[in-house]
Amino acid sequence: MINFELDERLIADTLPIADLPLSRVLLMNDARYPWVILVPRHAAISEVFELSTDDQQQLWQEATLLGEAMKATLGGDKVNIAALGNVVSQLHVHVVIRRHSDATWPAPVWGNGSPEPYDLDGQAQLRDQLLALIDGLDV
Repeated sequence: MINFELDERLIADTLPIADLPLSRVLLMNDARYPWVILVPRHAAISEVFELSTDDQQQLWQEATLLGEAMKATLGGDKVNIAALGNVVSQLHVHVVIRRHSDATWPAPVWGNGSPEPYDLDGQAQLRDQLLALIDGLDV
């Protein structure tokens, strides 16, 4: 995990939450969805297969456990987990809680509507909830 730096676009679009054993957890600054991004703390990685087998398993474990905890605690109808990288090539995994009532259901969250940034109270409330969830994870 040498020379890890976040892509400028991730810095601009997210709010830092915490670090898991492998990944930095970022909150996407879009209040329409509970949406976190996991970024493995490795330099110059853009594909999952560039991680060691152990780190691939760790990334999947972090994403699935966090998604499960978010769905149970924050409520939701579906958890979307995806690693696309078409705009930001740095390897990152989206974990998005979807609800039938959300702004773009059933379409993807990408490219639909305009992001609604969190106000300070909403940001602090969700950050506290996510930190409590992360504390309870067995990763």
